[in-house]
Amino acid sequence: MKKLILILFLVFLIFIGWFQFRNDTGPDRVSGTISAVNALQGDVEGYLRADRPIEFEFPHDHGPHPGFRTEWWYYTGNLFSDSGDHFGYQFTIFRSQLTPSDSSDYTMPPTDSWQTNQLYMGHLAITDIQTGRHLFEERFSRGAAGLAGARAEPYKIWLEDWRAELKDGAQASSDGRMPMNIFANMDGAALELTLDPAKPLVFHGDRGYDRKGAEAGNASYYLSFTRLNTTGTIRIGDTVAEVTGNSWMDHEWSSSALEERQEGWDWFSIQFNNGYDLMYYQLREEDGSLSEFTTGTLVDPDGNTTGFIHGDFNLDVLDEWQSPHTGSRYPVRWRLTNPDRDIELELHSLSDNQEMNVSITYYEGAIRVEGRIGEDDVEGYGYVEMTGY
Repeated sequence: MKKLILILFLVFLIFIGWFQFRNDTGPDRVSGTISAVNALQGDVEGYLRADRPIEFEFPHDHGPHPGFRTEWWYYTGNLFSDSGDHFGYQFTIFRSQLTPSDSSDYTMPPTDSWQTNQLYMGHLAITDIQTGRHLFEERFSRGAAGLAGARAEPYKIWLEDWRAELKDGAQASSDGRMPMNIFANMDGAALELTLDPAKPLVFHGDRGYDRKGAEAGNASYYLSFTRLNTTGTIRIGDTVAEVTGNSWMDHEWSSSALEERQEGWDWFSIQFNNGYDLMYYQLREEDGSLSEFTTGTLVDPDGNTTGFIHGDFNLDVLDEWQSPHTGSRYPVRWRLTNPDRDIELELHSLSDNQEMNVSITYYEGAIRVEGRIGEDDVEGYGYVEMTGY
């Protein structure tokens, strides 16, 4: 869900840049004053739509879905060294199809050719929780000439030398499980990680069909590995740390925008120390209310899921932080409750300054969680994403 507005808005900005350049208007850097909603009112005619539940097939559905306008492979995690150092990371590669397919043959163009209608964008961020230092980078490339691309067998998603791929010697199982490696670097930092699913794939919404609005096709296909055992290294400057912890992966694809009255969202992924995981997002509307398509998924230690609908959870903001870079004010501490299931949690950002000031400014950061689920005291870590602030 959460990446739909972001990628479409970024593509919209790119189109604006192209049109301004083409018309010799001498554009300055396009700012974030254009609303995400305005950017999402484009024509989706000719694209495939997420308009019904489908039967997924693996490993095929780990790969790209040409014909859909937007798609992303998204990883976050909280990782720790033996000495107690704590790092949060985000690694995301987005695919955008810039024009509809000319026929019903929805296949990816060959990556060894320069001719393509596929654009790839990547975001990498590492937060050093001890120092509060937040490093991030953004990249773009055409899905051509081997510069960027995606494939299902063997699994590999890449943008230049950034990549997520099937672990050497491994195979993806028919139920979708697969161990993966991530390799990514930026100025002053890098990560090399191995991720192994501890639970089956999670299918959000109606068997993976996750609705965002009332109109037909206003939805996405949304899958997650909510707990991936993670090992590897993180480098910041000249210091390399051996790390272990948990990661979360989302894979989502769609062609449709959110509803016009929706202005932003708050998305949370949480991994508790009792083996449960929670995904919750709320869509905020212009009048301050929440969309009826606000939803969530609770995953038990065995991978069984419980879905939630609008009104099941209450999210109260307890504290805010104002960015010195953009002036935006973001919530950084919350209370999340579900009275029917006796859930009461307090969440807080582990470092206030986790703003992603890239093509469009948004907040993506590591969080700490403490509270109660039923009679059990729980604690854990996770990630939050916020837009529209």
